[in-house]
Amino acid sequence: MRTFARWLLAGSMVFAGLSHLFWARKEFQAQVPDWVTDVVPIDADGVVVASGAVEAMLGAALVALPGDRRRIGVILAAFFVAVFPGNVEQYLKKRDGFGLDTDNRRLVRLFFQPLLVAWALWSTSPKS
Repeated sequence: MRTFARWLLAGSMVFAGLSHLFWARKEFQAQVPDWVTDVVPIDADGVVVASGAVEAMLGAALVALPGDRRRIGVILAAFFVAVFPGNVEQYLKKRDGFGLDTDNRRLVRLFFQPLLVAWALWSTSPKS
């Protein structure tokens, strides 16, 4: 079950990463907090491209580097925590994106981030 969950997560991350780079760049820009572009010397599109590349690499690493899966799982969980402020900002500033076009939908989305963290950690943990 963990192996299936890890491979599903890997595929989802690669897909999400590629969508950042190609067909959903505008949608993802709605999730870039305004303050990030003040701290990082790139615009929102650059943040989306960079985060997409990281997502795709982490997804690929989950499959390609089985000996490092635990470490990659922890890094992926930290990545999910790091991007959470973007989800909060999308909610607080009422930014539409990915069908999240109501306050309720944007709020519900916030509760999925802890599940992603748990998924990354559980699917990469040693079997017990």
